[in-house]
Amino acid sequence: MFVNEVNDVKIYNLSAGKSVPDWLTDRRKKSKLMKKVDSRRQIELIQDFDMPGVCTSIRMSPDQQYILATGTYKPRVKCFEVSNLSIKFERCFDSEVTTFEVISDDYCKMVFLQCDRYVEIHAAHGRHYRLRIPRFGRDMKYHKPSCDMYIVGVGKDIYRLNLERGQFLQPFETDASCLNACDVNPEHHLLVAGTKEGTVEAWDPRTKQRCSTLDVAMKLPGVKEFPSVTALKYRSGLHMAVGTASGHVLIYDIRAKQPLLVKNHLNRLPIKRLAFNPAQNAVYSMDEATLKLWDEQTGKQIAYVESTSSFNDFCTIPDTGMFFLAQEDVKMLTYYVPAMGPAPRWCSFLDNLTEEIESEVLENVYDDYQFVTAKELAELGMEHLVGTNLLKGYMHGYFMDARLYNKAKAVVEPFAFDRFRKDKIRQEIESERKSRLQIDSKLPKVNKELALKIMDEQANPSNSAKQRNVPNLLEDSRFKAMFENSDFAVNKEAEEYRLLAPVLNRLDKSKAKELKQRVEVARVAELHAEEAEPRDDSDNDEDLFGFEKSDGEKEEESGDEASSDDDDRREYVKEMKQAYKQVKRQREDEDEEQEEMETAEADDQLQRAGANDQERHLKNGNYNHPPTNGIGKRFTMTPLDQHQGNSLMQQRIKQASLQDRVRVMSQLEGQVTNVGSSLGNRQMTFEVNKQKKTQYHAKKREAELKKHRDERRSIVRPIKSLRLKKVNFK
Repeated sequence: MFVNEVNDVKIYNLSAGKSVPDWLTDRRKKSKLMKKVDSRRQIELIQDFDMPGVCTSIRMSPDQQYILATGTYKPRVKCFEVSNLSIKFERCFDSEVTTFEVISDDYCKMVFLQCDRYVEIHAAHGRHYRLRIPRFGRDMKYHKPSCDMYIVGVGKDIYRLNLERGQFLQPFETDASCLNACDVNPEHHLLVAGTKEGTVEAWDPRTKQRCSTLDVAMKLPGVKEFPSVTALKYRSGLHMAVGTASGHVLIYDIRAKQPLLVKNHLNRLPIKRLAFNPAQNAVYSMDEATLKLWDEQTGKQIAYVESTSSFNDFCTIPDTGMFFLAQEDVKMLTYYVPAMGPAPRWCSFLDNLTEEIESEVLENVYDDYQFVTAKELAELGMEHLVGTNLLKGYMHGYFMDARLYNKAKAVVEPFAFDRFRKDKIRQEIESERKSRLQIDSKLPKVNKELALKIMDEQANPSNSAKQRNVPNLLEDSRFKAMFENSDFAVNKEAEEYRLLAPVLNRLDKSKAKELKQRVEVARVAELHAEEAEPRDDSDNDEDLFGFEKSDGEKEEESGDEASSDDDDRREYVKEMKQAYKQVKRQREDEDEEQEEMETAEADDQLQRAGANDQERHLKNGNYNHPPTNGIGKRFTMTPLDQHQGNSLMQQRIKQASLQDRVRVMSQLEGQVTNVGSSLGNRQMTFEVNKQKKTQYHAKKREAELKKHRDERRSIVRPIKSLRLKKVNFK
């Protein structure tokens, strides 16, 4: 037995335990149960409550005295009588059963819908009649007042088989292309059918007409495709549950088109079956992976059961907390949930046992038997045992005794234990390595040093409780980008960081010094505790050897502490000066580089203009006087003869183009001017480097101020936008 607790709700799996092979005799089965302690604690509520292969559907008779289940292989139906907790009879079919209905209070009348379009009607003695429907069926329901069996499936027709007259009646023709499920209301007998297009059609059996159509798929939030309706179940005369292929369950009042509640299974698997527990206002909804129990009013989950193999069907016992599950496995599962109701009368002893049951997990394997394939059997060298009692053929291999398997494994692989031991040691070493590197694995990608500092401060026991209760920046979502986005990385090359670096270094040194003092105080306290003896004058100020310190020694110690503080202050001031000098030097270097780049660009422009002028001069055939363009020389000396100089300059100006003439004259405008004195006809002006640099900074500052004023003008609202009211003075 296995106990699982979900949301403080205990779920008892009464089928948990190790399976015993079928080929063992009853005597050997009993001996196996007596040997194992966990097997003795196993509860077999119903004897042989299983199928040879797979269980496809399961039902409870209306009088709650019989449990009927269908499965494979071979296709069969089993009937279990709860009063005896054992099987009553077993019948086989020619084909697998899709679904079935019990139309009497007990097992005497049953109808089976099979996968090959046959419908079998069984009585207490066995098969009574067998007929075929036109198309493959998927679901069917019995209408007691008219004795009609409604069958839906592939196609748009709802087939009506009248069991009183023994013939087919005119089918109901729907607007859908395919029908997946149907249900009949137990109070007013309204028939509803779920379609592939995501609608529910309601038919009145009295008038043989369609009453209404409900569009379910349009009410589902966040669903791109139209899911088909896969399950239907009435709770009462007015309330109904609809399950869809997208894993949603909708609770409807049949008088309204809007759902009262929408429950999402979050598995994206079709809902296979629905059921209600009116006493607890709970809904059971099952898909292939889970069976969920949730509140009918709020949709809050009460409990759930997860599958180890795919679920096919389930049935509940009314007014109790027990239900049965059919799955893709040999066992049919039995669950008991005390929160959903008491145990049935035929197993009322469960209420007393649940208080003593301990939670334990048991594997679903054969006890003391090992499964081996033919290849593994050949590797063990035990092929000669095929056909003997030591091997039992099963599927693609054999079952053999676990003790025999262990002995054969030890003979074939004598060093297997050594390899196992080495692997175990290696796993232990790797696990220790992982624990040592656990801090690095939690570090973020950006600002690792800052994260380490924060983690150190949080983990430091010396911090006060108020500091430790401060929210951690690493866990705060507001500062998440600082440790993930590279744009927020600390730039150690920035001026601000380099100016703050001495302050940060001093803080780190002060922390290290404080830690060192704390360790020294702890060490001295330990020495005091070891050497101290119980005496009257133990409270006096003594040194390690019990002698009182003199005033000179105390003054010497205080002087040492003051001198160490002065040294730290001097070192801090020195580091700050060095940091400011480095920042200033870097700024000057950047300004010089920018000036050099600007002068280089001006020289390039002059060289390009001179090259164009020289080329034009050579084309005109003037080889005696090359043009003075500044290539190789900053300035060219001209003769003092004014007439000769003027004539040469006029010739060069005439030969040059208008564009080059304007560019050269604009560049030389501030450097060479005409004076017209007797000593010469040219005058040169120049500036020293320092003055030029100050002018550059002044121009740069003026440009920045102009840019700032423009920004302010764009932000400040002009006065013209204010409207003045006209006032007439009379």
